[in-house]
Amino acid sequence: MFIYNFKLSKTNIFKIFFVIAVIILFILFIISAYKIYSTGKSTNTILPSSTDVAEITTQNYTNILKTVHENIDTYVGQKIKFSGYIYKAEDFNKNQFVLARDMLINDNKQSLIVGFLCECKNADDLPDKSWVEITGTITKGDYHGSIPIIKVKEINQIEKPQDEFVYPPDDNYLPTSALAYTEN
Repeated sequence: MFIYNFKLSKTNIFKIFFVIAVIILFILFIISAYKIYSTGKSTNTILPSSTDVAEITTQNYTNILKTVHENIDTYVGQKIKFSGYIYKAEDFNKNQFVLARDMLINDNKQSLIVGFLCECKNADDLPDKSWVEITGTITKGDYHGSIPIIKVKEINQIEKPQDEFVYPPDDNYLPTSALAYTEN
């Protein structure tokens, strides 16, 4: 039988705490590096470089919308092309509208209006709820806070698509708007 005599002294206690602190710092460094790398990777791959026109589809609509809103400065200058319907609010300027889609939030076809605020010269002439396709550039603007605003370069009338609804960006998404309504 072996008996191990371990004597705790101030020096030994300091060494133990020092080693534990170094291990904790190393683990925190690894976690931080992973988060920085994975966030940078996903942000850069959601849209192509600003010289290309990114086409937003029904499948990637809310992912791009969420990412651009969360990282406005990253996407300023990015050219995008997408479709939706004209949605106007009373407090918009005459040259503003939201190019909107209805995002389904449950199986009963309850939805929220989601989209990008857009600006163009002839926005006042566009009928509310008409479907259009736009090409424009993401800028940073202010509407009840800092948001991305699309400066429209080209706008074309289109027919209402078969896949008019979009879906939340991920399983953790919680709607933050009171604009829910039931589809008749």
